[in-house]
Amino acid sequence: MMRTFLCWGGLLAALSLPANEINWPQFRGPRGDGTSTNTGLPLRWSEQRNVKWKTALHGRAWASPVIWSNQIWLATATENGRELFAVCLDRDTGQIVRDQKLFEIEKPQSVPAFNTYASPTPVIEEGRVYVTFGAPGTACLDTRTGHVLWERRDFVCNHYRGAGSSPILHGDLFIMNFDGSDRQFIVALDKETGRTVWQKPRSIDFKDLGVDGQPMIEGDLRKGFGTCHVALLDGVRTLLSQGAKALYAYDPLTGEEFWRVEERQNHSASTRPVAGLGLVFAPSGWGSGQVLAIRPGRKGEVVDANQPKPAGTKLEVVWKTKRNVPKKPSLTLVGDLLFGIDDNGVATCWEAKTGTVAWNERIGGNYSAAPMAVEARLYFFSEEGKTTVVAATREFKKLAESQLDAGFMASPAVTGKALVLRTRTHLYRIEE
Repeated sequence: MMRTFLCWGGLLAALSLPANEINWPQFRGPRGDGTSTNTGLPLRWSEQRNVKWKTALHGRAWASPVIWSNQIWLATATENGRELFAVCLDRDTGQIVRDQKLFEIEKPQSVPAFNTYASPTPVIEEGRVYVTFGAPGTACLDTRTGHVLWERRDFVCNHYRGAGSSPILHGDLFIMNFDGSDRQFIVALDKETGRTVWQKPRSIDFKDLGVDGQPMIEGDLRKGFGTCHVALLDGVRTLLSQGAKALYAYDPLTGEEFWRVEERQNHSASTRPVAGLGLVFAPSGWGSGQVLAIRPGRKGEVVDANQPKPAGTKLEVVWKTKRNVPKKPSLTLVGDLLFGIDDNGVATCWEAKTGTVAWNERIGGNYSAAPMAVEARLYFFSEEGKTTVVAATREFKKLAESQLDAGFMASPAVTGKALVLRTRTHLYRIEE
């Protein structure tokens, strides 16, 4: 009788606690927006503190980790780009359980120092992981056996400065951007077979390729690194996809373009849009970059972010700012506040509906990784290996700083009460 009482007591106690999510299936997590509902995550750590395990990774890659059940998957590549790998680690021990070469590339495209040959983050679901390196190759693997279920090596795209767009899953579709110097399109594949379901070229005409009147290298001005995002806008499932000089809204099932916002002064957008409060938020990229807050429009509408809204048009840039705009780190929406950190370490909190700055503070360091929001806290991960935690509130309050030996280019993942962090050299499980 006492044993039964204790069992029921334990069950009721467990049910009363918030459920911590185990899986982190894509770039920026379960909702694709950098938020986690988990609790009990560490606030401080170091090489000697709160490190459950630390595993060295071979190659050079900025792909972020993804997690399903007891597996962590990530991509890596040799520094010269001739060999491309998928790596699987045990979530509990950090042991590498699979290190699988997927592609050999005879003549890799050129990639500069700020990028790698394995920067796109994989996407994972029960039984399958999908790993892409852009045009060099995409593969779907059975997570139990490592068997390659399908692959595609036929997409033609000069990534120019390397691939960076991560794929997403939506229903039965595997969707990814290709925005290169020669071709710019978005494609959806049948996730079971890898066959093309739809493929749409970008509709912007690239008629002016200057930035503030200054000519630039044409490849840069056609380039994009952004990751897609599916959001419910005005009751309609909408695929948000940022290419060079425009943010597009598509029907995710057919690729039909709903609307687009052109931003011809900028290029090479590198973030994943976020949506909420009836708006879409996205930085516009390099050049004279801006953070844009967009009210979704009707089918067929096109607006220029730098021109007055045409009469009768629902699509609208509600507010925009050129101050402390992130180029590489994505934005994070928490309640009615929008947070960002620019590449040079200045963090900003905006009132999301109006663009009013609540605070603007120099955190220090340089940034590429996307921030993360959990338990009313913002985590910022620098290229120098520093993590700064601040309160996700209208008043700036620094809560903690932590340091690891190598810097962050990949974005974080969360599982249970642990952070999974990829530095330039290692993968860590950080947990109290």
